[in-house]
Amino acid sequence: METYPITVGKITRHLPVVETLPGVHIPLVELMGDVELVQAAAEALVKHLPLETDVILTLETSPIVLAHTLSALSGKPYIVVRRKRRPYMQDPIIQEVESLTLGVSETLWLDSRMAEKLLGQKVALVFDVVSSGGTMNALEKVAKKAGATVVARLAAFHQGNSKLPITSLTEIPILQSA
Repeated sequence: METYPITVGKITRHLPVVETLPGVHIPLVELMGDVELVQAAAEALVKHLPLETDVILTLETSPIVLAHTLSALSGKPYIVVRRKRRPYMQDPIIQEVESLTLGVSETLWLDSRMAEKLLGQKVALVFDVVSSGGTMNALEKVAKKAGATVVARLAAFHQGNSKLPITSLTEIPILQSA
């Protein structure tokens, strides 16, 4: 299997290259279960977390481990926006994702009880990988609908050309087949 090497801090991984769309291959980052890589990424990202940050806002599933570790290092709480409506949600904030690199549309959901915790807060958006920026843009809209101000957009990795200003640690390529 073809792999692509990445290094964060002292941790190196050889990511499997997978086809996400016909003719498009990417190195697949999977943070869940990789404690060393998550720790290294969080230690590097915490240096970019603005002091005025009140809350870290992330998305389920993969970025949760990064947000959790960043929260532990910084002492800042974190809130998770869901990709699926849960039965317990009351009057959720709903946001469609306008574009997704993987070619799948989705909707973001934030329960009103979590939204209340964002009101008037300064938030840092935290992702594992940002490609086009469409999902991060949708998460930012959720934050604004909840009455929060975004003070940082942080990602362990970025691919492609996001239109949003994002602080990331390492670029990973999008590979096209000939």
